[in-house]
Amino acid sequence: MDSGSHGQAHPQLLDHSEDLPDPNNRVAVDRDGKIVLQYAPNNEEPHRRLLAKLKELMQQQTKCGIHGHECHEGLFARNLFVGDRIPLAGVAHQNGTIRFGTDPKASALDTNCKAHEIDNLYVVDSSFFPSSAAVNPALTIMANALRVGDHLKQRLGVTTSLADNSRVPSFAGVQNAV
Repeated sequence: MDSGSHGQAHPQLLDHSEDLPDPNNRVAVDRDGKIVLQYAPNNEEPHRRLLAKLKELMQQQTKCGIHGHECHEGLFARNLFVGDRIPLAGVAHQNGTIRFGTDPKASALDTNCKAHEIDNLYVVDSSFFPSSAAVNPALTIMANALRVGDHLKQRLGVTTSLADNSRVPSFAGVQNAV
């Protein structure tokens, strides 16, 4: 909400859409060690339909029944439609660029987010997400990190002891020194 004239609050709307996963959109490093961004927007038609629907809804606003004109009582008081796209430099919640799957020839990570070629390298940020559905991916990142953590505990034979109401890691075949 934005505080408009006379202290009334005015809703601010921001529509979100996102590009669909595209193997040609990527971040790479060239021979000179410089970061190279290869990006072409996509999913343009659904974005145009979303904007058109928003414009349509804004045009349906009726005049205020109390004051007889557009004011803070109306659905979209002082409606202003800018329609600008956020430039690439202004994006947030980036994810993607690291493919995952079961085939090392087509992906860098396996389904447990472990690098195919490096046995002790796991990626648990949003790099492997194909999409974020235009929302903050923080909780999904945390949930996946916990999932991968459980996989690592199982892989390393780690169990959890609840002795003395504390979580003490225990490695299979190794005694804990408490």
